[in-house]
Parts: sequence; C-alpha cells; structure tokens
Amino acid sequence: MAHDHISIQSETGRATAKMAATMLGGVLVLASFVADYIFPAQSLIQPGIEHTSKNLYSSILAAIGAILLATPLMMHAAHCLFSGHMHMDELVALAILAAMAIGEYQTAGVVAFFLLISNLIETRTALGARAAIEGLIRLTPTRAKRLRADGGEEEVDAPNLRPGDVVVVRPGDNVPADGQIVKGNSTINEANITGESLPVEKGAGDEVFGGTSNVTGALQVRVTKAGADTTLGRVQHLILEAERTKIPLMRLMDQYAAWYTPVTLMVAGVVWFFTHDPRNAISLLVIACPCALILATPTAIVAALSAASRLGVYVKDVSNLEWARKLTAVVFDKTGTLTTGQLAVTRLTPAPDVDPADLLAAAASVERLSTHPVARAIAAMADKARVQLAEATDFQEVSGKGVRATVGGQPILVGRRTWISELGVDLSAMSDEKFAEPEGLSTLYVARGGRVLGWVGLEDRTRPEARAALDELRQIGVRQLIMVTGDRWSVARRVAKEMGCSDVQAEVLPQDKLALVDALKARNHVVAVVGDGVNDAPALAAGNLGIAMGAAGTDVAMNSASVALMSSDLRRLPFLVRLSRETTKVIWQNLIFGIGFIVVTGAAAAVGQVNPMIAAVLHTVSSAVVVFNSARMVRFGEHLEPHVLQPRTMQETPGGGRVSLQAVS
Repeated sequence: MAHDHISIQSETGRATAKMAATMLGGVLVLASFVADYIFPAQSLIQPGIEHTSKNLYSSILAAIGAILLATPLMMHAAHCLFSGHMHMDELVALAILAAMAIGEYQTAGVVAFFLLISNLIETRTALGARAAIEGLIRLTPTRAKRLRADGGEEEVDAPNLRPGDVVVVRPGDNVPADGQIVKGNSTINEANITGESLPVEKGAGDEVFGGTSNVTGALQVRVTKAGADTTLGRVQHLILEAERTKIPLMRLMDQYAAWYTPVTLMVAGVVWFFTHDPRNAISLLVIACPCALILATPTAIVAALSAASRLGVYVKDVSNLEWARKLTAVVFDKTGTLTTGQLAVTRLTPAPDVDPADLLAAAASVERLSTHPVARAIAAMADKARVQLAEATDFQEVSGKGVRATVGGQPILVGRRTWISELGVDLSAMSDEKFAEPEGLSTLYVARGGRVLGWVGLEDRTRPEARAALDELRQIGVRQLIMVTGDRWSVARRVAKEMGCSDVQAEVLPQDKLALVDALKARNHVVAVVGDGVNDAPALAAGNLGIAMGAAGTDVAMNSASVALMSSDLRRLPFLVRLSRETTKVIWQNLIFGIGFIVVTGAAAAVGQVNPMIAAVLHTVSSAVVVFNSARMVRFGEHLEPHVLQPRTMQETPGGGRVSLQAVS
C-alpha cells in the first residue's frame, strides 16, 4: 500500500509539472499573437517556400512556445514507436512537425497546447480512482495513543500497532485500527466503510473499524487488525484492483488500436495528395486523434466506482459491472441476508421428565464453542438465564447438520432432527402432539448419551427493507428470485412468502447450493449469489456474480465475493444493477459521440472547412464533452437514503414476547 501511495504522489507530481510547462508554452504562443499587433511584419525566407511577410518577434515567440509544448508529445511518440506500441501521440507529433515544416509556428503551438490539455484531462481522469485511495489513506490516522502496562499513554505510529495493543480514541479522533471496544460507549460514524450516513451506537464488546470517526465518547479499543489488514486497508486494495482492470469493451478497443494510426496516416496522405494543401492533412490528423474514444470508457468506469463506493459497494473487477446489468436470476441465502441473522431463542420444549434448564445447559455447553448465529443465540440465552455450563471436549461441527461434543463423559448432539435420528437417537419421546414443532420456527434437537432431551426453538426477523428491494429487482427485469437455506421448510416458506420469492429451497447443504447455481447457469441464466460471506463462500464463487452482504470486517466475504456490500441494506442490489446499466449506456453515448465527431469534423477538415487551430479547439471540446457526460454518474444513487435498523432489547423476542424456561405443557 505504501508503494501505491508513492506511485500516486509521483504521478500527480508529474501531471502538475506538465500542466505548468503547458501553461508557460501557451503564454508564449499567446504572446506571439499579441506581437503581431505591436511590431511591424518583416520579410522572412522559409526553406522551400517563397518570400513571406511575417513578424520576426511573433515567429520567435511562437517557435519557442511550439517547441516547449511539442517536446513531451514528441518524446512520448518516439517512446511508443521504439517500444512497438501505437498511440495517438504519433498522429499529434506528425501534425505538429508538418505545421512547423511549413512555418506555421503559431498553428503548431496552438495544436500542441490544446492536445496537451486533452492529455492532461485524460491523465487527471485516470487518477480519479486513485484520488479515492488518497482520501481513504487520509482517513487512517498516522499516530495513535497506546496504553502502556502502567496505565499511562504513549503516542506511536499507527502502522506500528499490533494485535493485542489497547489504544485510546477520544471524541473527534479517527479509529487507528480495527478492534474491539473494551471500555466506554460512543457514537461512531462508519460512512466511509458501510456507506451509511447515520452514526452507530457502540459499546463494550462491539467491533470498530480503522478510519471511522469517533463522534461522542472516549473509548479504549483492543486492536485486532492494523495497517493493510484492516477493513479500510482491504477497501483501498479493492479500489486499486478495480481501477487496474478492464471491461470487455476496453479490451476490444485495445485490440484495434494498433490499426488506427496507420489507417489514419493513409487517409491523411490521400487528402494531401488530392487537395495539395498540407493544412487539410494537418487538421485531419488533429481531428483523428481519438482522445474522446480513449476517454469514453475509463471516465464512465471511474464515475461508476465513485458512485458505488459512496454507498459502501466495492467492486473487485470492473468487468463485474457487465455481469450486473445482465442478471436474470438472484440466489439469496436466508440467514443474515433476507433476515437480520440476529436469532433469538423463543421456545424451549424439553422431553418428558427433563428440566428446561438442563436442556438449555446441555445445548449451550456445546454451542458456545461454535461461531454460527444459532450457536451465539443459544449461548446468549443461557447467559441471560444464568444457567451453569459445563466444559465440553472433542467438539466437532458438521456443516449444515449440527454440532457434537463430550460433556461430563457423555456425548451431546445438537442439530437437525433428521441428523439426530440418523445417528441412532430415539425420538419417540417427542412424538406426542404437544411436542410438535410450530410452523415457522427453527428448531434444534438436543440429545445426550443417546437420549433426546428436547428441542430449542429460534426465530429470525426479516429485514424491513428486503421486500422492497426484491420488488425493485422484479421491476427492473430480474424475475428469478430464489431463496436457499439449510433451515426447515416451514421457516423457509414463511420467509419466502414475506419476501415474494419466485422459488425456495430448504434443508439444503452447501453442496446443494452449488448444484442449484450450476443448474441455473446451465439454463443460460446469469446468476448472482447473495450471502453473508461466512458460510456461503463456495456458492459466492460459483455464481457469475458473488455478492457478500455486510462484508465489513469479514475476511471470507472480501476473498470469495466479486462485490462486497459493506452494509446489509439490500437496496444496494437494485442500485448495483441500475448502475451497471447506466454505466453501459453512458459508455455507448461517449463512443457514438466520439466516432461521430471524428467522422463529421474529419470530413470537414479534409475539404478545407476546418483549419488546424480550430481542429485543436474542437478536439479539446470533444474530450471535455465525454468527461462531463461521464461525470454525471458520480451523483448516481444519491436518492438512496440509508436504512437504519432499530436495535432491540435483550429481553424482546421476534414475536414481541419474552422467553420462558417453563416446560411446554
């Protein structure tokens, strides 16, 4: 990252120096026009040309200005020729040389000036994506206040922080690294990470991200990640990688670029041969320099990346924007994507002669060793109920089925009913109607020593904005909206009905999700897979477009998905599709304009209707039109206001009631 930072600074410095030299040369050329009015004309002898009446001072100023302006263009053209790469500067260099050869120093200076201005526009536009990196780099504090062992503070360089260090973050400071709050409460502005404009309340145990802003209270934060490993560091890397990639249309233009210059030179030679006027050929060469075409795609891509980044949508490869506009099917994981992923225990149903507290203690003793949302909910319930937990050994997690461990010398199983049954546990004690599982509730059966203890019921809320997001996807033409989950069918049907999904698959294993994605692709669907990036990595990688929801701080999400949505607001999905389509539309607008400009003004130049000076001005105007047309997209999606989920209290359940440890009678 430091190397990239130095590269950005050096490129910006070169562009600034080039601008200063361009302005100096432009002033000299302008002074030559002023000299025409001040000093009398004198007779000059040009090699190969009859006596002409020209102003000596004007010619000297124009010649110096033209040489100063033309030198960088000539050097770059020579470099391209010797390295075997064709570039538009060859056309510019030939046009300037031809103008100087016939004594048109002012013309040569004006042409070089406006062509350099066009080049500078292109350079500054190309640096636009990297300017976002500069902004992100500035967000990361260079210094941090680290707590010493004696309780005092010491100021250190932020990059030198290591996991385990405890830093003090006061109101108004930026958080120096990713970490966990160990003391204090505050409001954190995470807009630069998640795209959410409203600050988030944080307290002890909550995670914070480096580069975010502490608004109110003082905090002590234990560092978990520092430097390039932080969420902000990975975001910087994502933007850099996206800026370096190309969409297929850009690669197609590169393929034919080598043919453009020779063909243009042939056409200019034909024009000179038939018109016998070198100025017509010079004008044609200037007009034919494809600045507008070269700028057409990268300026639109930079604007699109800027608009996406503002809302916390980070694209690894700009070619993924091509897939987004073509989407015909979206596969959603349920937990953490269509639902909040904040499961809560809402019911305990113990087997006959089993105490509810014993059921919860057995389940929580095993589940506390897992990081699955279900496990966290059970552990939280046990903690709230102050149930005494035992130490578990030989812990094993079976993907998509459940967990097992040994507690007090007895094996304990917590998982699906089918899995528990497959392992030989007799579930007949739970066959009575009063132990039946209610519709729409996720249940985990618990068995100890081969005997069923009962089941634990959990519930998960759907995201309030999810239905509106799916409706918008349907409106823009994405008809196949499929929800897949490892949960029970009753729960899956309830959530799918609330969301208006076109299809639902329940009780699936990770390999079943892969099979579903492959089947959709085999039916010629362009498939996006949307998941939380934790347990959906294989499916995310299998889709044409893998979209990780709530990816802030999640390494797996950053690595497995092609698009990372730093917040969990599903309205970013239709925004991404619309952004992709708008980007493609703007690119085609730019290309059609660029081609039309070259054809129309090139034809006018060939018949002598456009002189070289006017050609240079028109050329610069065409580049500016393309840049400004693309710049409109920077504001795309500003109508999308952030959605804020209201926090719920520890005592509340998704149904609005409270959990009871009383047995169900």
